[in-house]
Amino acid sequence: MLELENLSVQISNKHILKQIYLSVPENSILGVIGPNGAGKTTLMRAVSGTIPLSEGTIRFRGRDLTKCSVLERARLIAVVPQARRLPGGYTCRETVMMGRTPHVNWLGHFDEHDSRLATEAMRRTATLDMADRLIGELSGGEQQRVLLARALAQTAPILLLDEPTTHLDLQYQISLLNLIHELVQGGSLDDKNPSLTVLLALHDLNLVGRYADQVAVMVRGAIQSTGDPADVLTPDTLSPAFNLPLRSIPMDGREKHSIIVPANF
Repeated sequence: MLELENLSVQISNKHILKQIYLSVPENSILGVIGPNGAGKTTLMRAVSGTIPLSEGTIRFRGRDLTKCSVLERARLIAVVPQARRLPGGYTCRETVMMGRTPHVNWLGHFDEHDSRLATEAMRRTATLDMADRLIGELSGGEQQRVLLARALAQTAPILLLDEPTTHLDLQYQISLLNLIHELVQGGSLDDKNPSLTVLLALHDLNLVGRYADQVAVMVRGAIQSTGDPADVLTPDTLSPAFNLPLRSIPMDGREKHSIIVPANF
């Protein structure tokens, strides 16, 4: 289990994250939602170790990750950041192979196992046909898929995804989230690391409801509520969080499978 205990981040005397408590069981997805500026990206960066904690502990399988070295942390946590332009001089394959860096052998070289995992990561993310293309030639959506392939090649048991569907059309949004769900259900790239724990930040409330096992709502750096999607993704919970009147529309006559839309939609 990934456990965040009293996680707080303070920058220039301003509390960006305030006493975050979250538990994510192995082989599950916790979806994090909230309005812009709620602290979702800061939470991802704090868990990954990119920014220091003011207080709190991050544990995985009972191990305090805040006391791990950079290399140890890289073997445990893979990150797909928000879409951004990547250095254009590398090929797609070279970029994905970077995900294997924490696992290079004692000679500092990639081996056949690393190459196989990178190839499989590209196959699953539909980037294998662009393996020899330069990153600078790719669209924003294609680059986002390469970032996911790089993270999958890392074969870390914790995967952090910060708005991973940005710049992706609907086809690839669904394909990406289906892939993450498949990996969580036991389809790991590496038999040596079969389990996967996912922290997923998304704007799309209905995609979160479809793919997350648990949902946490963030508002102004704090967790407002957490629980099963059916219990959290309700107008009563979400309307004050997003400062917008919302309503639910049952699908197939079942309230449990509702979608959330603006009240005047």
